[in-house]
Amino acid sequence: MQFFGGSEISPSPQVPTASGNNAHMMYVFNRNGVCLLYKEWNRPLHTLNPQQDHKLMFGLLFSLKSLTAKMDPVNADKGNLGVPQLPGQGCSFHSFRTNTYKLSFMETPSGIKIILVTHPKTGDLRESLKYIYGLYVEYVVKNPIYNPGSPIKSELFNTALDQYVRSIS
Repeated sequence: MQFFGGSEISPSPQVPTASGNNAHMMYVFNRNGVCLLYKEWNRPLHTLNPQQDHKLMFGLLFSLKSLTAKMDPVNADKGNLGVPQLPGQGCSFHSFRTNTYKLSFMETPSGIKIILVTHPKTGDLRESLKYIYGLYVEYVVKNPIYNPGSPIKSELFNTALDQYVRSIS
């Protein structure tokens, strides 16, 4: 695709045809910014090492949450830009879309943040993120040998998550 002066703009990716191609990657962070889970399904380009990638994603979420709270037209008490807010406090965002991906976000009252990056034409994923959180509670939180705050290594959770994410269209 060409822009006015002939400069190139990256085209939108092709719409996935097979199931399972909509999801690119998923992150699960705890309230302290520790990445508990990172999964990839369809990520064609790797530009950063995983630790940098996780820090950038958490920083993006922190900044977007802070910005949406500051721009809230309803709440008069906006606080300072950059000051952390409690989950559910103030204005929040659920997703944003670019020409190459859509980022969907959910934060639980306990501070768990679930981020799913998908194809830009994917619809509203709020219910899907709630379902994924339900899987997390069922297979990770209720697991007596899971140590809260440590990386998620449950095979049952990974299998159920994989099956569910591949069904998202």
